[in-house]
Amino acid sequence: MSERGRPGDIGGTAPRPPAGGARLLLSRLRSLMADTAPEPQRLKRVVELTANTMVADVCSIYMRHEDSSLGLIATEGLSQEAVGRTRLAENEGLVGLVSSTARPLRLTDAFSHPRFSYRPETGEDPFHSFLGVPILRSGRVLGVVVLQNRTERAYDDEEVEALQTIAMVLAELVAAEAEAQSANGRSSRPIELEGRVLNEGVAMGPAHLYDPVVPPARLFASDPEVEERRLNRALEALRQSIDAMLSRAGPVLFGESRDVLETYRLFAHDPSWEARLREAVRSGLSAEAAVDRVRREHRARLASARDNLMRERLHDLEDLENRLLRQLAGLDGDERRALPKGSVLVASRIGPAELLEYRDAGLAGIVLEEAGAGSHAAIVARAMGIVAIGAVEGAVTRAEDGDLIIVDGENSVVNIRPGPELVQSCVSRIALSDEKLAELSKLRDKPARTLDGQDMELFINAGLSFDLNHLDDVGAKGVGLFRTEFQFMTAERMPGIEDQAAFYRAAIDRASDRPVVFRTIDLGGDKIAPFMGRSEREENPALGWRALRLALDHPYFFRRQLRSLIRAAGGRTLRVMFPMVATVEEFEAARSLLDDELEWAVKFDRELPQKLQVGAMVETPSLAFSIPALARRADFISVGTNDLMQFFFAADRDNTRVSARYDLLSRPALRLLAKLRDDAAAADLPVTVCGEAAGRPLEVVGLMALGYRRLSMQAGRVAPIKQLVRSIDISQIEPVLRELIAQPGPTTRPELLRIIQAQGVRI
Repeated sequence: MSERGRPGDIGGTAPRPPAGGARLLLSRLRSLMADTAPEPQRLKRVVELTANTMVADVCSIYMRHEDSSLGLIATEGLSQEAVGRTRLAENEGLVGLVSSTARPLRLTDAFSHPRFSYRPETGEDPFHSFLGVPILRSGRVLGVVVLQNRTERAYDDEEVEALQTIAMVLAELVAAEAEAQSANGRSSRPIELEGRVLNEGVAMGPAHLYDPVVPPARLFASDPEVEERRLNRALEALRQSIDAMLSRAGPVLFGESRDVLETYRLFAHDPSWEARLREAVRSGLSAEAAVDRVRREHRARLASARDNLMRERLHDLEDLENRLLRQLAGLDGDERRALPKGSVLVASRIGPAELLEYRDAGLAGIVLEEAGAGSHAAIVARAMGIVAIGAVEGAVTRAEDGDLIIVDGENSVVNIRPGPELVQSCVSRIALSDEKLAELSKLRDKPARTLDGQDMELFINAGLSFDLNHLDDVGAKGVGLFRTEFQFMTAERMPGIEDQAAFYRAAIDRASDRPVVFRTIDLGGDKIAPFMGRSEREENPALGWRALRLALDHPYFFRRQLRSLIRAAGGRTLRVMFPMVATVEEFEAARSLLDDELEWAVKFDRELPQKLQVGAMVETPSLAFSIPALARRADFISVGTNDLMQFFFAADRDNTRVSARYDLLSRPALRLLAKLRDDAAAADLPVTVCGEAAGRPLEVVGLMALGYRRLSMQAGRVAPIKQLVRSIDISQIEPVLRELIAQPGPTTRPELLRIIQAQGVRI
């Protein structure tokens, strides 16, 4: 009989694993990890060791194949002839149930379970009890490890924990075997994923996964007591950092959001979470591996979670575990930025502060799973001038560190491990792009004047200090939109008045005599500052409590920003613009607070701006139809086409299912923009377009034909748009477009394109 014990009668008491069995097994697996034997031999030794240590009659490993089926690749206790032959469909049997749910399953009588699937070739007839746990890696279920016993054994929590720990180690061993089992193994098979362009261009480089990675060499603890002390110190440091974040945030602004951050703190102090980490360390894992094991489970649950609240909670936990891993590694920003030049950053999601840490890392591209075109991550990527694609489902789980990746920001695709022909094509496209950029740079000092003598003013959108470097590079007239919220979104604590004033003053200084239009803080929705926690979970955050609404509800915070702007101007011109104004009354309320701050400055003998101009962002249809009422109240307006169009068409621009439904060149949209422009002219209000449409060639032609002469865009679009402006005769297009939008029908896009092509202009 096996040293694991003799099979007792059905319903009898099964032998239990000895105390410290998991630690003993991990010690043995540690030497196995360093073994150079072929993978099948190592896997065979793993199941033998596991069965012996866990006092099980059977230990088997099932691996997921390319078609999502699960194949038996190693076993101790079942028929060896079944290895390589037994294959279960994706959701077939108990093994399929463990794989699909990514959760452990323990049964005293497997035969009575409705999902039991009998496979005679395995010889599993006498085995009643069943314990299966998923093998998880990078948030993906690689396979399932199973224990079985002849007796109806009730596996306890300690045994489940032990097998989960073993499964984590198996993941590193089995990953290579899984690739070897398929002729088109994951390590070499090219993959193409679709996404949404965040910043145009083409880039290529080795993948760098953003999430902290625990190397195989750090899976095991040489001294569990030392590891537990390291874990304790890291947990304490993590909790102190969260407590400090809460205390710095204060009650100034985000009352309800503070509750969310309090919940985040509760996670950090959760005794059950801490207990699971400690148990893993005591079993023989390193502190890093203990955190990673729990993180793998949360990621797998996240992938299958459908409830939005549950997904947010799991995201919170993953964020917490990533923070804890960084505490254990002692990583600061400099160390995290240490990666090969020309790398492609791959992440599930990333905040602006984390992304800015890579500013000087020489990134070639960025691939994100969750970012939309209007997200703050996308805006930062554009400011950094890096090719980026978002909404790339599965990027993190399908790419490995070092994989070659092509980021095609022209065709919205990401190629992982591309073939030689695709690589050569990419090299040629990058060279051609460099030549085009060199040619466009010659336009820097030339006027943006059409062939018929119409002058355009081209501005850049900014929000980060290095954005302003582009003013001279592209020959822009100034900054048409300076997003002030980024100073808040990249800070762990709320910036004080002097910090804000210094930031705004530096922007004015860098622009020299060119105008800078400061948009007051636009937080809420998807724009969350670290000290806010996550925003309240509104049903439709884009239409909810954000931007000017949030600011007006917290006048103390808003007035601090206005005071900082006044202080920064220092006797020069100050241009301030309020975001997402829905009514004229909201604009007047914000203007009244600005007037109060001017009075405060006079009272305390502060220097006033030499000139003050106050404007409104036209982002809501309600304000678009209220332009005449802004006459003599506002000094200028800016059309934010991103929000205006999504509200106009009731189509979320970051929702891939409906984002294509809004078209700025459709007849209804052009009628709205024509009326807006005509009303602004009648009210003697200068008007600038500062949404994404201001940098899109065909949309720019449509806007020019409606009479718009001021455009603000990302810096990289200024030269191409200037080239377009200098190559067309807008007087030939204006009357035709006005006639087109008066007619019934859908988009004017095809007709407008034909008109431009008739002038010999290529778009």
